[in-house]
Amino acid sequence: MPQLRTSVLVPIAIALGSLLAGAAYTWFAGEDVNWDWQNYHEYNVWAVVTGRYGIDALPAGFQTYFNPTVYFPIYYLRHLLPLPYGLMIIGAVHGLNLLLIYFLIRVLLRQAATATAIGASILIAAVGPMTLSEVGTSFSDILTALPIVAGCILIVSADEKHHGRYVLAGLLIGAAVGLKLTNMVYALGAAAAVLAANRPLLATLCLGLGGAVGAIVTGGAWSVMLWREMGNPIFPLFNAVFQSPELVPINIMDWQFMPRGFLDALAYPFYWLVGDNRSSEYPFRDARFAVATLLLLLGASRSLLARVKIFTQRDIQFLLFCIVSYAAWLAVFSIQRYAIVLELLCAPLIVLLIARCAAGSALGVSSLRVNAITAAIAVSIALWSQPGDWFRRPWSNPFNPAIAEPLHQPADYFLLDKPIAYIAPLLPPQSRFHQIADIALPIKADGRFDRRIRAALKSPLPGGTWELHMRGKPVRESLLERYGLRIDASRPCVEIEGAQLGTAIEACPLAAREN
Repeated sequence: MPQLRTSVLVPIAIALGSLLAGAAYTWFAGEDVNWDWQNYHEYNVWAVVTGRYGIDALPAGFQTYFNPTVYFPIYYLRHLLPLPYGLMIIGAVHGLNLLLIYFLIRVLLRQAATATAIGASILIAAVGPMTLSEVGTSFSDILTALPIVAGCILIVSADEKHHGRYVLAGLLIGAAVGLKLTNMVYALGAAAAVLAANRPLLATLCLGLGGAVGAIVTGGAWSVMLWREMGNPIFPLFNAVFQSPELVPINIMDWQFMPRGFLDALAYPFYWLVGDNRSSEYPFRDARFAVATLLLLLGASRSLLARVKIFTQRDIQFLLFCIVSYAAWLAVFSIQRYAIVLELLCAPLIVLLIARCAAGSALGVSSLRVNAITAAIAVSIALWSQPGDWFRRPWSNPFNPAIAEPLHQPADYFLLDKPIAYIAPLLPPQSRFHQIADIALPIKADGRFDRRIRAALKSPLPGGTWELHMRGKPVRESLLERYGLRIDASRPCVEIEGAQLGTAIEACPLAAREN
């Protein structure tokens, strides 16, 4: 009976601690005003709720048509509850990733999961630079990590009697893919992991069935809408394949973070170790991937050279999940934020590799020494880690801008910069917003958005026509020539406080260009 109480109380305590840690860190970090929230996280949900998709012309650029489903919880928590409570709740939910890491290390090490091993796993997971940077924010990478890590747990814990776990794992990971397509790399990792199951064909079929259902539930309706409206179910992505008439037939890809060759790719974990942030827009530092790489090489070498089997079947499935997901991520994106699941999984991976390398050693390393090594590595990783920063505001100065009197009437707004779409919900609801500066998705001549803009100009609103750009940036007035507009120098521009401290959006009135 005491053992039962202990087994129940420990996960409850860790769950409560995880929730509290996420909420506390959000309170400590401040109000989230990240670039993507400014560009499309806020606008896309608002656009669905208020029916803007038939009125505006791509205010967030090509991201306007990304599936907004995953951003609804943060939108409503942010707007229905007073600050900071809404964001602290989402931060608490993000913290539950630590509870999943607890369950994962318990599944992998089973009876060998000592308090030190569990504590080290949770500590390493808790200080992930990208993980910490997204706690309490609108980013979906850390939120969709929950079903992916849960799916990984189900895969490595399944056996011949529990093929239903593969279906549930597929359902969870498929749901994550439907919410955010970049999670496809983890679906590939899951597919590789089930190939090492006792009955790989049946496990693969179960995983695939669950994955298809999960993806349809969370992304099916949005994809059908895109197919019907744009002729591309994942518009604007892979348009060279689907060839929507609203975009030139190209595949929009962000190549800036990709490795420059094979050796460069191998060196990425060690770049992060020394603070080289070539896979992220902003600085961070992380030792976990370098440590995991070295331990993996050590374990593989010991197993091969000594011909000792140190990895269990579950270990192999977990290793395949991590390695294949990482390889896919590196080959397709190399964007650090998209690797949050891998960042979290590195924690139990490191602890597992230490345990297996020690068990396979001919020197007979004592459990006390293994615990000491595990704890020392975990603390070192925690002290060395430096989280990223996507911009926050202090709670004492929340984002609540005053709107200048000239902007109080409904008007047409031409957006000449990104990210600006977050301002749309703050302006009169009858206003119309047109993004004409997006390089990846330019407005096509005589396309639906071009026709929509021209129709709006023929039916002017009482507030007139304005352009919006970030203060301090040159005004791209040449973009307005296509619509016969120019900046009206006879009237003053006005400013709207920007979400990021020290920034502002400048609104300048427009007039018809003389022939």
